[in-house]
Amino acid sequence: MPKVKVDWTKCKGCGTCADACPSLVFELQELSDFPGSKKSVPVRAEDCVLCLACEASCPTGAITVEE
Repeated sequence: MPKVKVDWTKCKGCGTCADACPSLVFELQELSDFPGSKKSVPVRAEDCVLCLACEASCPTGAITVEE
C-alpha cells in the first residue's frame, strides 16, 4: 500500500493536492498542532493509485508518496 506523507510545516492548506487527486485521498482539516489554519490530511491513503498528481501539484513540496 502506498505511503502518503504530508509535511505539515510546509503545507499551506491551499487544497491543490485535494483538487488534483483522482482518488479523493486528501481532506483539509484543522490540526491541534496548527490552530487557526487547515492542513492537507491523507485520510484515504489506502485509495492512492500512485499517480503522483498530489506531489507534482503541491507548490511547497509538502507531499511525498512512496510505494
